[in-house]
Amino acid sequence: MILVTGATGNVGAGVVRAVAAAGEPVRAMSRSGEGAGLPQGAEGVAGDLNRPETVREALDGVRALFLMPGYEGQRAVLADARAAGVERVVMLSGKSAAVDDGNAVTRYMRASEDGVRESGLAWTFLRPVSFMSNAVSLADQIRKGDEVRVPFPGVRTADIDPYDIAEVAARALLSPEHAGRVYTLTGPQSLLPADRIAVLGEVLGRELRTVGLTDEEAREALGAAFPAPYAEAFLRFFADGILDESQVLPTVEEVTGRPPRTFRQWATEHANAF
Repeated sequence: MILVTGATGNVGAGVVRAVAAAGEPVRAMSRSGEGAGLPQGAEGVAGDLNRPETVREALDGVRALFLMPGYEGQRAVLADARAAGVERVVMLSGKSAAVDDGNAVTRYMRASEDGVRESGLAWTFLRPVSFMSNAVSLADQIRKGDEVRVPFPGVRTADIDPYDIAEVAARALLSPEHAGRVYTLTGPQSLLPADRIAVLGEVLGRELRTVGLTDEEAREALGAAFPAPYAEAFLRFFADGILDESQVLPTVEEVTGRPPRTFRQWATEHANAF
């Protein structure tokens, strides 16, 4: 049995599908435990990583655990997992975990990884760059008009489709050969925000115009969307340039045997979101 936490999220839902497609039984854990839409071979269970006692029963018979970062109950969940006979854990982290900075995002990513390392379980860390699915945050603007305002207009990133993160996660869950590995995951192209918006326009059959925000405008926009410590972290990453997500890496293809999906593929599949 494989237990996937965060099973309704962009990555977790894909992990559930990938494990089920491999013919392995999988428990899909979310706060609600809703099982609607789960693939054959998957069962929905309720659990909250901030409340370890709600996770304990779901660990019965589990040999591998997909874990989300940043939860207060993580160490207790890991201790219960070890006691239940779980062999390995695959954690979704982020490339920012490698950055030497004390901002809110790097702190919780590092703390989460440290907790897993100290658990006594075999582990694999997935450190993806920014998700292609972040583009959905532009949907309201695109529905209202052809001008799209974006922060950090000069920053290239090799965004990754959550589908590819899930495919790598599934392989690490199903085989011990990935134990002790830290996988930095990227998409196949390093693009500017304007490049992605141009692709969205082509997919939607529209002429979208990109308008770059100043750093001060970005600070205001991020502050309205995120708690202040996280908004400041994103400014540190991309305005101050302490996080470089521009490099394209071969990791997805090395692990899965096929290249990662392009932004055009993601946009075509998710065009209805816009």
